Amino acid sequence: MNSLKNTGILVLMLISTLVFSQEKKKFASLQNVLAQIIPNDKYDFWVLVYNEYGKNKEVKISGSKKDYLPQFSGFDLTPSEDTFFYIVNSKGGKISYITDLKDLKSFIGKIDNAEEAALSAVLEGYIIDDEFVDLAANYYQDSKNYYLDLGKVTSVECPYQKKHFTLTVSKTSGMIEKAEENGSYIELYNKKCKNNPRLLKIEKKPEPKDDPKKQPAKRR
Repeated sequence: MNSLKNTGILVLMLISTLVFSQEKKKFASLQNVLAQIIPNDKYDFWVLVYNEYGKNKEVKISGSKKDYLPQFSGFDLTPSEDTFFYIVNSKGGKISYITDLKDLKSFIGKIDNAEEAALSAVLEGYIIDDEFVDLAANYYQDSKNYYLDLGKVTSVECPYQKKHFTLTVSKTSGMIEKAEENGSYIELYNKKCKNNPRLLKIEKKPEPKDDPKKQPAKRR
C-alpha cells in the first residue's frame, strides 16, 4: 500500500516538474534582455547604454566604470529612427564600443541563458517583439534546450507582414536546432497596395457616346 502511495507521489512530482519546466516566461523588455548578457571574456568594465531621442541612459554598469565618449549611433533590436543601444567596454585598459548588432556575437560568446539565446536568434534575422509578448517574446527551457517564441518580419513590401516562430536552441551548441512557424500575427495594407483586399474596386465608367439628336445641325 505504501509503495503504491509513494509511486503516486513520485508521478505527481514528475508531472509538476514537467509543467513547471515548460511554464513560459516573458522577455520583459529589450533593455532587460541586453542587461542579462554574461560576457565570456573578462572586462575591466562594460556599460549598456540606451539612447532615446538623443538622451543617453545607462541601463547596466558592470565593473568600475571610467569616462567614455558618448556615441551618436548604435544598434536596435527593433529598428527605429529615434532609439538605439550601444555597449562600452574596456579590456586591458583599452576602451572600445559596440555599435553594430553583428559585433554582439563575439561579445556574448557562449550562450549562458535564454536572453543570450534570444539575442543569438536576433542575429539570424528574428526579433524579440515586446509589443506582442505572448506571441513573439517569451520562452521556456528544459535541461537540453531553450524554446523561444520570437517574431520575424517576412515582408517589408505590401503587405507588411510578421510571423511568429518557436525556435529550439541547443544549450550545448547555442545553435538553432529547429524553427517551427506558427503563422502571421501582423499583416498591414495601405492605400498604395495594389493587392489590398479592403479597397473597393473602382470600375471605370464607359465614356458617353455622342447622341446624334444633340449634334449641331449642319449648315447648308
